[in-house]
Amino acid sequence: MRKQQARAEQKSSVILKMQNICKDYHTGGEVQHILKNIDLTVHRGEYLAVLGPSGSGKSTLMNIIGCLDVPTSGSYELQGAEIGSQNENELSVIRGSEIGFIFQSYYLLQKQTAYQNVELPLIYANVPEKKRRERVEQCLEEVGLADKMDYFPKQLSGGQQQRVAIARAVANHPSVLLADEPTGALDQHTGVQVMHLFHTLNEEGNTIIMITHDVKIAAHAKRIVKILDGVISEGAVEDA
Repeated sequence: MRKQQARAEQKSSVILKMQNICKDYHTGGEVQHILKNIDLTVHRGEYLAVLGPSGSGKSTLMNIIGCLDVPTSGSYELQGAEIGSQNENELSVIRGSEIGFIFQSYYLLQKQTAYQNVELPLIYANVPEKKRRERVEQCLEEVGLADKMDYFPKQLSGGQQQRVAIARAVANHPSVLLADEPTGALDQHTGVQVMHLFHTLNEEGNTIIMITHDVKIAAHAKRIVKILDGVISEGAVEDA
């Protein structure tokens, strides 16, 4: 009975599951096989790094995980929804509710304050104004920027801008935080600070998938998947 209960709990904790995912592109009459039979399962509360060099297929994998693209074949379920069968409008809704994106270049709206940038996904989600204010203030406080909410991006350092981007990503309580080279535009010291923030977010229960080529950055994650030539394998950082 206990084993059956444990299996049921583990199954219910699965956030995303990929089976035999392939992604092909047709260029100049030829077919490029970018992803090759990817199998990947991520459970709630995991902190996963996808580690691979340029051209390994990690960006394509990230786009599929983030519902920015769909696979050529195979099955991808996110929170029980089969992604390959969704139309663009449905994918847009899933992106807004299930994925919190964190990019290397921040992608903050330059004419909006830190507060307004973090508030944006809550507006799209039709969260009432009072609850929006409470959530925005909470998120900015969590990333150490409660005193900078009225600042514009150009008035903030790179590290501060990335923290605003992280606050925006977590604002809507997404199922997954998807980070693409989150320290790529930062100096080493600031990058370490951002990684400490990721650790705190994970300890609070957030599921994090981080895409990176940097072995040292990947080492901050609790689990590593290596990707090379469109094929993934589990492995320790020391083997990367």
